[in-house]
This record gives sequence, C-alpha cells and structure tokens, in this order.
Amino acid sequence: MRYPGQSSDPRAIWLKLHIALGLGLGMLFALLGFTGSLSVYREELDQLLNPRLVIDEPRGDYLPLDRIMASVRAIHPSRHESWTLELPRTRHGMITAWYEKPHETFGEWYAPLMVSVNPYTAEVVASRFWGSTYTTWIYVLHTQLRLGLFGARTVGLLGLGLMVSALGGIYLFWPGSLRNVTAADIRSLFSVHYEDGLRRFALDCHRLLGLLGSVALLVLAFSGFHLAYPKLLESWAGASGMGHGEEGPAIRSTAVPNDRPISLAEAVVIARGPFPHAEVRRVATPAGENGTYRVNLRRPGEVNIRHPNTLVWIDRWSGQIREVRNPNLFTSGQSFVTWIWPLHTGEAFGAGGRLVVFMAGLIPLLLYVSGFSAWLIRQGLLQERPVDFSPLHRFRNRVGKVAAETVALLVRYLPRAGRWAWKVLLLSANWIKSHRENG
Repeated sequence: MRYPGQSSDPRAIWLKLHIALGLGLGMLFALLGFTGSLSVYREELDQLLNPRLVIDEPRGDYLPLDRIMASVRAIHPSRHESWTLELPRTRHGMITAWYEKPHETFGEWYAPLMVSVNPYTAEVVASRFWGSTYTTWIYVLHTQLRLGLFGARTVGLLGLGLMVSALGGIYLFWPGSLRNVTAADIRSLFSVHYEDGLRRFALDCHRLLGLLGSVALLVLAFSGFHLAYPKLLESWAGASGMGHGEEGPAIRSTAVPNDRPISLAEAVVIARGPFPHAEVRRVATPAGENGTYRVNLRRPGEVNIRHPNTLVWIDRWSGQIREVRNPNLFTSGQSFVTWIWPLHTGEAFGAGGRLVVFMAGLIPLLLYVSGFSAWLIRQGLLQERPVDFSPLHRFRNRVGKVAAETVALLVRYLPRAGRWAWKVLLLSANWIKSHRENG
C-alpha cells in the first residue's frame, strides 16, 4: 500500500537518499578525504616541517644495524620489548625505530614511539610518539577521528556510506532511460552552464566532479572500509592475518638459549638467503628469550612498498629460518587482500598513483561545497545570483597581452643581445689568454 505523497519512482528514492547522505555525512566525507590527501604525503610533510629529519649530504654506506640499535637502546634503556627498524626509502631519510607499546601512551589504541636515527652516524635525532606530531595527528584524525577503536569503526561505516552515495550519484547522472537519451542530452550532461545562475553552475560542477572521481572514490571507500574491518574481507578471501601492518603468526625460537645469539646483521644475511635480490625494509628484534627476528623484505614487483609481504622469521639462538612468507605462493584471495593498502595509498602505481589518490581525496570537499550550495539556493537560504567570469576573462586577456609583448621584445632584442654576449665572451677569452701569456 502506498500512502499519499509517497513516491515509488526509483530515481526519486535515490535522489532523496543521495541528498540525505550528502547533508548528513558530507562534511565527514570531506574531512576524511582532505586528511587522507595530506596523509598520502605524510613523510614528505614531516620532513618539510622538521628539516633535521633530512640528511642533506649522505656519504658512504649505512652503519651496521646493530650499531643503530645500540644507539637507540642507549637513549631508551628501559624499553625491553621488541623494536622494529624501518629503513628509509631514500638516502636522505632516517631509519625509524618503532616501539609499539610505550608506557607513556598506555591506554591509547595506537600510539607507538618513533625514534629517528641517522643511518650514517647512528645519532638519535628525534624521539616522538605517534599522534603527537602534526602529520601523525592528521593521520589519526583520518583513520579513527581521534576516537580510538570506536572512531576506526565509524570511519569504516562512513566508507560504506560514501560508496552508497557515489553509486547513487552515478545512477542519478543519467537523465532517465538510456533508450531515450540523445546526443544533445549527452552534450548537456558533460557541459557546465554558468549562464543560468549559481545553482545550475554548482549542480553541473557537482555532477561532473562526481562522475570523474566516482571510480577513485569507490576504490578508496571500499579499501578504507576493509582497513577498518579487516577480518571481514580476510575471512571471505581465506587470507587471515594478511592485512596491512600484520606481523604474521607468533613464531618462537626453539633452540636452546646460549651465550651467542645471532646479531641483527646476521639475521638479515640469513633472511636474504632465499631472496637474494630483495630489499630489506624492516627488521624486528626478538622479544624475550623465545622471540625471533622478523625480517620484512620487498622483492621486485611487489606493489606494497612500505609494508611488503615477504617475511622471514629467524631463530635468535641457532640462526635457523623458522618460517617464510612468500608472496609467490599466495592464493588469489591472499594476493587480493595484499593489494588493499597500496590501492588506498596509491603506492601500488608509484608516484603517479599517489598523486591520483591525493587529488581524489579533495573531491569530497568540492562535492560537499557544490552540492550544499545548490541545496541552500533551492531552500531559499542562499540567494540565487548570476555567475560572472568576466574578471577571469579580463585577467586572461591581460596575461595574454603581457605574454605577447614579452615575446615580441625577446624576438626584437634577443639577436642584438646575443651579439653583445658573444663579443663579451670573445673579449673575456682574449683577456684570459693574454693574462696567462704575460703571467
């Protein structure tokens, strides 16, 4: 039974849902997108804000990891659990030593200690807690709204909401039945009409931005949902423990403890045995007498740059390899799950992929501004007005005129300046020659 005023038109239902999601959650979508864009370049921004973390003139090779670890322990002698050394991706970066559970941040969901060490001198440059720096504060806002586990779960649900909103926007983009769409309709769909007022201009910008960014937003929303609820997709794909940042199974040393445990350097050499062409990315020290070294390697072709999935566990007493995780042996489900994080950050496609993700993260903010402006005008809360681009046209014409005049001056005087420069060079060369002969 349908009540009076109730519509069964699917487009009307989707429109109401799209507007409700935009008005109710649009600001949060914009916040997550903007903070996500900044987080794509978190390390670069951190180095920009903290120049001491950048090595201007790297010289020589890195010092042994045991020397690096000794410097870290000298500064933090009371931290006896496992440390993870993350090697820099460029010769200008610092080694970062991570300590997952510092007592200073006990009770927080995730706030490890980050110790920055110069790999050429073993100097400890900085000791900071995750969430206390500008860039990690923004990152925590993006991933958990600074509300811990509850915030992380909320961000995941917002990802679902963004997917529904994006799918609804794609559906609403087309004007009714595809059978009746004409070429004129298509041209109108992909046009921005500013002569019909601010509301039409805002709606056209909103529609085109949504269409152009829909695929990227769907990928980011889906991967963000998985990162908030990793067990759901991992269970479905049969890839338990394969999520971003997962340390893998708890592998223990089984050899009898002795007075000659292997060193960090020896653990790295052993780990690279099965993978001689791999790059060392992370090395975790053993925790307790039964702990193992865990060496994280990146092999050629792995899409995950910061957290690659080649892992080797080594007995701290005997030096034997206790376990190996080889991406070449992954099932299709495991391989699929390992793509989630590099897709979300864009690093799966290198520098270009990161730039695309950065740009895509700004789209929800633009969509919110354009959609909310059109809604305010429709409700009479914002005055309709014409869109005047004449100042931009005048500016463009002025720039074009200055550029043309500059080119004309260069064409007119460049040959003369070239002749004068040639004469000066000849005079200088003759003077140097005579000076040497007389000297």
